[in-house]
Amino acid sequence: MPVRTLSARRSRGRLALVAASLAAVTAGLLPGAAAADPGDRGREHRPSGGGLSAVIRYTEYGIPHILAGDYADLGFGTGWAQAADQVCVLADGFVTVNGERSRHFGASGAPDGSLSSAATNLTSDLYFRGVREAGTVEELLRTPAPAGPSRDLKELMRGWAAGYNAWLRKNRITDPACAGAAWVRPVTALDVARRGFAVSVLGGQGRAVDGITTARPPAAPAAARAGDSGRGRTGAAPEPADVDPERAAEAARALFAPENATMGSNAVAFSGATTANGRGLLLGNPHYPWQGGRRFWQSQQTIPGKLNVSGASLLGTTVVNIGFNDKVAWSHTVATGVPMNLHQLTLVPGDPTSYLVDGKPERMTARTVTVAVRDGAPVTRTQWWTRYGPVTSGLGASLPLPWTAATAYALNDPNAANLRGSDTALGFARARSTRDVAETLRRTQGLPWVNTVAADAAGHSFFSQSQVLPRITDELAERCSTPLGRVVYPASGVAVLDGSRADCALGSDPDAVQPGTFGPSRMPVVEDAPYAVNSNDSAWLTNADRPLTGYERVFGTIATPRSLRTRGGIEDVAAMAARGRLTVRDLQEQQFADRVPAGDLAAADAAAACPAALPADPEACRVLAAWDRTMDPDSRGALLFDRFWRRFTASVPVAQQWRVPFSAADPVRTPRGLVTETPGFAKALADAVAELRAAGIALDAPLRDHQFVVRGGERIPVGGGTESLGVWNKTEAVWNAAGGGYVEVAHGTSHVQAVGWDGGRCPVARTLLSYSQSSNPASPHFADQTRLYAGERWVTSRFCEKDILRSPALKVVRVRD
Repeated sequence: MPVRTLSARRSRGRLALVAASLAAVTAGLLPGAAAADPGDRGREHRPSGGGLSAVIRYTEYGIPHILAGDYADLGFGTGWAQAADQVCVLADGFVTVNGERSRHFGASGAPDGSLSSAATNLTSDLYFRGVREAGTVEELLRTPAPAGPSRDLKELMRGWAAGYNAWLRKNRITDPACAGAAWVRPVTALDVARRGFAVSVLGGQGRAVDGITTARPPAAPAAARAGDSGRGRTGAAPEPADVDPERAAEAARALFAPENATMGSNAVAFSGATTANGRGLLLGNPHYPWQGGRRFWQSQQTIPGKLNVSGASLLGTTVVNIGFNDKVAWSHTVATGVPMNLHQLTLVPGDPTSYLVDGKPERMTARTVTVAVRDGAPVTRTQWWTRYGPVTSGLGASLPLPWTAATAYALNDPNAANLRGSDTALGFARARSTRDVAETLRRTQGLPWVNTVAADAAGHSFFSQSQVLPRITDELAERCSTPLGRVVYPASGVAVLDGSRADCALGSDPDAVQPGTFGPSRMPVVEDAPYAVNSNDSAWLTNADRPLTGYERVFGTIATPRSLRTRGGIEDVAAMAARGRLTVRDLQEQQFADRVPAGDLAAADAAAACPAALPADPEACRVLAAWDRTMDPDSRGALLFDRFWRRFTASVPVAQQWRVPFSAADPVRTPRGLVTETPGFAKALADAVAELRAAGIALDAPLRDHQFVVRGGERIPVGGGTESLGVWNKTEAVWNAAGGGYVEVAHGTSHVQAVGWDGGRCPVARTLLSYSQSSNPASPHFADQTRLYAGERWVTSRFCEKDILRSPALKVVRVRD
């Protein structure tokens, strides 16, 4: 049956079709199909399908409201609608998880980083092909709930694949990124599950893909060497030096530090004690990449009588990851919990692929993987696996873990046994209160690397750092850390345990659904505080008046310096809570306040010291003194301070930046007092002035002229500021002085939602998707919300039926397989 669409101008016919569609769905008349087993490896190349259908109502800015009769049909509509907006990005991701990037794009090319840290297509393929050939995801799909995914989730995945495939069959791709490309192919439910697996292990195995795929024994047995062939073969590795603990500790700290991450977030929940009507409020502001496969995509998903949720999904996922319904709203922030650990292996003398546990040798398992390469011979490599996980030669280039004749390192990632994250999202979607959110976290235990912040219509606020973490207690770390671990664990939360001792196994909590992980009773939680806020620091100051303590180091630190974004966020939301009578409009104002905490702390001192530092440049000092201390698009002097501050913080050690050091008794106000006597201050200021003038940029030029993105030849100004400035509305932009300044956004504010309730049946919600709904330049929704974002304007959410049907942009599409 062909797709049916109606223009908003034909309102009578439009409403008749909607009414008929609603009636059909409510009566359960939309056809379904018998469930296929996603774990059937023998059928994994057969595209999913089977008579599924859904109704998609599009409102302003291309936001789809997907109406379906059951979970398979809902998945079908979601897969169709995601493909319509993001087919090229989605198809690229499926090439990744199937281990076929080298075949289509060449071995030396680089993935977009959305599904792993792999530096090249080859290492990406070796890892994901290994996952595929080991049947890892199929085994997880066969695991009964709650340890494995629920039937509803499996039906969503089956339907999503069918919807994506149906869109491919019935539509011509207009996006130049993949139009006519051979690598755009139908997918299966198993492919969808594999993509979910990749997201789950981003913080563990996903960080170590290069190390896992290049780890080689120093003198491998002949049989193992015979398994390595093709391009890139290096033979036996030389005996490397031991790991330097202090250097490794700093590398590990930097690896997991929020300021170095390409993902982050702010979120705050206010309780009814602070609001105008006694109901809760939630502001969610995730910071994610603006390009590639880790973008968000907006929708509303509805199964009458079962599910009704609106929000944003990570591309390729079947559920709303952050969002709201008529009673509760939630968001996530990237957490400080370290979702992996290392086991240092004691190797059998003369046999570097065997290791000792309580004096008894155990052989590693060799996984030999072959990857097809475009215009070249296939590459075959061997990966080595232990009872703890894969052997890795490092966690990125900055943290090598050499495999010597005596020692190797195995990586434990509990999220490699976790496909429950989407069930957690489903539970949130069906929740009626923050109590239900907490119960969902207790039941599913599926979130791999995020915190949860939530509010509800009854006036409750909620925070929980409920992550799937390796069960590293401080007692275990003290008892079982190797000499390397004794330095690395306190500094970074990365435990390095003695793999030669069986009594150093992780153990299990009685309330954990997965062995080797923490149970819900061990998670940091704050309930019903006037405010609960997180900006990617640990849970300690979720509410500054109620500091959280008592959790294990692996969750994060206690009584340590906070980032400027955390400090500024706490100042802002604590003041809002104290003022009270809050509404959704107050949340909107907070999002675009663009206040620079670094400016409030340092600008006055910098301006006062400027004449001595730049005696021949009074203009620079005048601009710095007149700056309004925001990164608003119209702010003058913002660019000068930004370029100075980047140089100053990069060249001057933290301990030499501030006169008043950090105090755990005053963590929001310390450290403070800029040190301007250091030579680094004058040099940073002089270099920033010289840089701008050399680029032809006036020192007092408004930010909008030099921080922008280009879409379809149009310059769109972007406000906000970088992590080092501490701006809530985070913008990590790409500097190109010759191109006019900051000419693109790498990552930052993405899907924003400000949600409250007024006692009616519909939530009061305002949303924004900063980079817009589609990555296709030919789409009308390629840059429309980006223009809204530039103008600090919002989308009024259409959640209830009456509001959807009143949309002047309403377009109804009924899709069938």
